[in-house]
Amino acid sequence: MNTDVPHVIFGTGAIGLATFEALRRRGERVRLVNRSGHARVPDDIDVIGGDARDPAFTAAVSQGARVIYQTLNPPYHQWAAQFPALQAGVLAAAEATGARLVSMENVYMYGRPDGHPLTEDRAYAAHTRKGRLRGRMARDLLAAHQAGRVPVAIGRASDYFGPRGGAQSNLGDRVFPAALAGKTATVLGDPDQPHTYTYIPDIGEGLAVLGEHADAPGQVWHLPNDPHTRTTRQLVHAAYQHAGRSRSKLRTVPPLLLTAMGLVNPTIRELVEMQYQFQEPFIVDSNKITTKLGVHPTPLETAVFDTFTTYRAADPSAAGGSR
Repeated sequence: MNTDVPHVIFGTGAIGLATFEALRRRGERVRLVNRSGHARVPDDIDVIGGDARDPAFTAAVSQGARVIYQTLNPPYHQWAAQFPALQAGVLAAAEATGARLVSMENVYMYGRPDGHPLTEDRAYAAHTRKGRLRGRMARDLLAAHQAGRVPVAIGRASDYFGPRGGAQSNLGDRVFPAALAGKTATVLGDPDQPHTYTYIPDIGEGLAVLGEHADAPGQVWHLPNDPHTRTTRQLVHAAYQHAGRSRSKLRTVPPLLLTAMGLVNPTIRELVEMQYQFQEPFIVDSNKITTKLGVHPTPLETAVFDTFTTYRAADPSAAGGSR
């Protein structure tokens, strides 16, 4: 293992790989860490497999690191059992090596918007189990920073979409393949409420900046979002337009059906308590990272088109589609 690698990313899902790509654009050397030891990256990239809950392992694979990125995301229904230990393992690695820790979070800890955009100074008022968990984990990281143990910068994103978003994204596998095929897309929640979606490449770029900017540590930063918030229906319609369809086809999953499905599917069961995010305007303000660190969001129209393009490229049977 080459120890002369200044950037170590824990997690090789959509966010970890977007961060990897942002760092590679800068010409940085990067090591990836996941459970399997395999990832779809060039052959010259170290991908180390192991258990991030083990601080001896995380410290060993982080030797020489200047910045460590925590982008791990355990199975949704196993958050309570796995997430705190995973974070603790990565935090221990940063403390052992003296590296800056950049941690990826969502916005669950804030709770209901109650008619106001979510900003970084918002109080933690979560009413859900996962939201309270994320709040405790965030406090642990900021306490470590304030105690002088580890320089920590936290990046938070809303519901994400984009390349590799897959089935976990509300604007992912249930939308773009349907648009390509002219079939009906499926989304969760009320599609006519304004809702912030964060573009995955913008998340990667934002985390890379948090790893390099002198003013980033000790603070929470909302990763860049297009300030012109759209509804889910508007974004689905844009996907259909790029597929050359004059009309979109959209259905939603009724809350009672979602609850019934959760009786047999543990992942869906965990989605039920988060449906409040789609019951009123859900707007995540990212003006802070734009004005203070100069990180700008990709316009939503461009982001939807680029996401559509990745789906079309992955489906050799797809034809047509225009910008």
